[in-house]
Amino acid sequence: MEDSIQQKIVDFLQVGGPVVWILMAFSVVALTIVLLKLWQFSSLRAESLKTTNLALAEWRNKNVEGALEKLEQKRPIDSLVAYSMEALVNGSTTADLIREEVERRAMNLLSQLRSFLRPLEIIATLSPLLGLLGTVLGMITAFQQMEGAGNQVDPSVLSGGIWQALLTTAVGLAVAIPVVTLHSWLERKVERIAHNMNDAVTQVFTSPKAKELVEEAEKEILHAA
Repeated sequence: MEDSIQQKIVDFLQVGGPVVWILMAFSVVALTIVLLKLWQFSSLRAESLKTTNLALAEWRNKNVEGALEKLEQKRPIDSLVAYSMEALVNGSTTADLIREEVERRAMNLLSQLRSFLRPLEIIATLSPLLGLLGTVLGMITAFQQMEGAGNQVDPSVLSGGIWQALLTTAVGLAVAIPVVTLHSWLERKVERIAHNMNDAVTQVFTSPKAKELVEEAEKEILHAA
């Protein structure tokens, strides 16, 4: 049974030619990227807001130590929130400069979360085009065979050449459709994380505790000047 399945796969690849081999390679690369991204999101727990919300509640209650203890530094959102809180508590710089640094760190974190999504997008774009190219080349070959046969054209040969040509388009679409879906889903996850980052950091800066710390820092800066 297994030998029969393997032989069908080999025959399928031989009929499709180099284009199908390339599309199969695309599918393997795409699957690898998706599994890697799923592992990344799972290990970082990037979308979870449980510890973030607990820390923000402590921060609003002006409990700085309690807020920092709730945060998990390895998580992207928590790391930004922790930096924002610590920078405000230290008071070594202005709130505007702290925000700029938080924005820079957020961009770096989001860039890491978007890693490998571009190759996934390229695969989704090229797969149907490559399949269509294989179909066009296959049709050209089929019509060349018709021309060579002259008046003795066998309809079965013609139909066989056409379905072999259409095979590459089918494979290209079969690769592209799930890749497009998964790429959009992963992009949406990154967008959701970016929104949560912005929301959490904004809550840090707009809390009563932050206002007190900013006022104290500004007084110290003016006094030092």
